Amino acid sequence: MFIFKKHISRRTVLKGAGATVALPFLEAMVPAATAQAQTAANPKLRAGFFYIPHGAVQHDTKFGPEGDKWTPSGSGASFKLNRITAPLEPFKKYVSTIGNLDNPAGAGVHVRNAGTWLCCSNPATTIDQFIAKKISQDTALPSLEVSSETLRQQAAGNGALTASTVSFRDANTPLPPEYNPKKVFNTLFGSTTFKEKVLNARESDSLLDLILEQTKALQNQLGAGDRVALDNYLESVREIERRISIVASTDISNMTIPERPVGVLDDFDKQVDLLFDLITVAYQADITRVVSYVMVAEGTNQTYNHIGVPASFHPISHHANEPDKIEQVVKIQTWHMDRFAAFLKKMAETRDGDGSLLDHSIFLYGSNMGNSDKHSNWPIPTVVVGGGAGRMKLGGQHIEPKQRLPLANVHLTLLNKFGIEQDKFADSTGMISEL
Repeated sequence: MFIFKKHISRRTVLKGAGATVALPFLEAMVPAATAQAQTAANPKLRAGFFYIPHGAVQHDTKFGPEGDKWTPSGSGASFKLNRITAPLEPFKKYVSTIGNLDNPAGAGVHVRNAGTWLCCSNPATTIDQFIAKKISQDTALPSLEVSSETLRQQAAGNGALTASTVSFRDANTPLPPEYNPKKVFNTLFGSTTFKEKVLNARESDSLLDLILEQTKALQNQLGAGDRVALDNYLESVREIERRISIVASTDISNMTIPERPVGVLDDFDKQVDLLFDLITVAYQADITRVVSYVMVAEGTNQTYNHIGVPASFHPISHHANEPDKIEQVVKIQTWHMDRFAAFLKKMAETRDGDGSLLDHSIFLYGSNMGNSDKHSNWPIPTVVVGGGAGRMKLGGQHIEPKQRLPLANVHLTLLNKFGIEQDKFADSTGMISEL
């Protein structure tokens, strides 16, 4: 048998003038006539943890089940999403929501909620870091931690350890998320100008321009499908560069600006989406396989004028069962779910081996609070999304245990899905078999 096909190393990068850009998975990276070639390069699992504060509007307001805007019902063909979860409709077959969960470790207070979401105890190694040690040790970044805004919020202790991050390497090592998109971009792709200021930003600083010649050479070696995949990936990088450059090219000639990070977008909606785009590229290029994203800070005073809610999120979350305030909270929570769904769309459209990135991922989306007005730690809104490379049960379902279960049961189940087999995690009482 004669084999003429030459494969490209999985670690191939594009380099030029000090710039380095990782590549997405391409079929040309699979050696011919190998078992790996027959299994679509043995797709790698990705993990993502997406945190929102202030719980969700569920059945525990004074309006009871009729006022529940979060909880879906049914399963399979009869699986019906609710108003806040409705943006997940296009990906319903990947979605499992779990009700009747609590987490006493959070105690329903801002200074404890974020830091106990992924460990269900006093600060300790969080599940994302257990998973990173298992699946992400051969990537450039074992894990990536980002947030949409600073986590130094007065209501959440101005950056207290348990309020400033959801991710801990161990009890004494929090992994604070980065909210400056330019810094996140530099972390993913490197930069020779970390202290670059707005006035020094130039069009020639584009990573893609610096690797143009090598990109053309590589494209000549690829098949049609790989060329499309590479073009789509590089276009994603180009779009992120374009949006960052808009901020970087701001005219500050008449301003007095101290030394500070540059790159945080003034428009919160664009900031949230840009960080999702960076996460997508990080997964696509296999720079990391584990991400945590605090979509808005615990105790935040962020306003949502772009959806007609001028009030700050934290104060309005104390709705006192007033219908108009509850409606504003529902709008905010629905918007966050919509942006998560937009991210899922990109993951579903991004080819990865024999499927998509969504097929080969497991994402946890939720909060560590139940009723924001009561500051309760039950019921904790929780969604698990993704195919898990065949390890998740598909079809769409709402799981409603007959009795309260620890949130740690979800974590224990996910750890086992990632091949970290253990019988106990924090205060867990068992795994959730429906997942």
